[in-house]
Amino acid sequence: MRLTAATRLAGVVGHPIRHSLSPVLHNAWLEAAGLDGAYVAFNVAPERFSALIEGFRGGSLAGLNVTLPFKTDALAAADQVSPRARAAGAANVLVFGEDGTVRADNTDGEGLLYAFARQAPGFRPGSGPLVLYGAGGAARGAAAAFLEAGCPEVRILNRTRARAEAVAQALGGRVKALDLDDAALALDGAAALINASSAGLGPDAPPPPDLSGAPAGAVAMDMTYKPLRTPFLEAAAARGLATVDGLDMLIGQARPAFEAFFGCPPPAEPDVRGIVLRILGEAT
Repeated sequence: MRLTAATRLAGVVGHPIRHSLSPVLHNAWLEAAGLDGAYVAFNVAPERFSALIEGFRGGSLAGLNVTLPFKTDALAAADQVSPRARAAGAANVLVFGEDGTVRADNTDGEGLLYAFARQAPGFRPGSGPLVLYGAGGAARGAAAAFLEAGCPEVRILNRTRARAEAVAQALGGRVKALDLDDAALALDGAAALINASSAGLGPDAPPPPDLSGAPAGAVAMDMTYKPLRTPFLEAAAARGLATVDGLDMLIGQARPAFEAFFGCPPPAEPDVRGIVLRILGEAT
């Protein structure tokens, strides 16, 4: 990669950030497109995030992808907020204008729907209720995206019901908060199941939910991509359900961010999923 005085810069910010695969995706696209651009990672202590954003006002940086723990801080730091970022209650994209303004967006929902379109092409969000496991920012973004795409009802199951109720209150009457004991009721007639929690991941995490009551035609997704086949997806596959992994969500949310930063859609080639799979050590 050859850098010049006109190189357009963008990046990703988080804490920690060494695990991020965003530089791999964006730099592969930049190279394939022949653009004079570069994409780097910023590891910032939580108390320095606001200072970082203020320092980039004016367009010295085209924009930032934002990951944990800064997504709500990113929303608060922006001068302009897109409707989908407001609905999600968080921002994963900040675009810096030359006039000093900062615009916030959230492309996680777009990435989620991209993953379903890639791996479950016959699925339609409007075909039935969505069951969400978890009530954090990722779950709220998923709920908002499915509602916008026509989902008739979102049912949230979370260990702390109050958090699920807060998401339901923020997103309106089509979102229902249920107790974990109501899992069988939640699964009744469900068209999609999304794990936005840590269930099944790590020795101290709760086990994956019981999916024995899921309809045979439901599609199950886990937002995690490390590992690519999570215990949740293994349980769904054992039930005979179609599954969607989190890697295409990562790619799908990066695509509109790339266009916002560099002014054009990412090229169709190279196969960035294949590149990432090789990095993760998974079989392609």
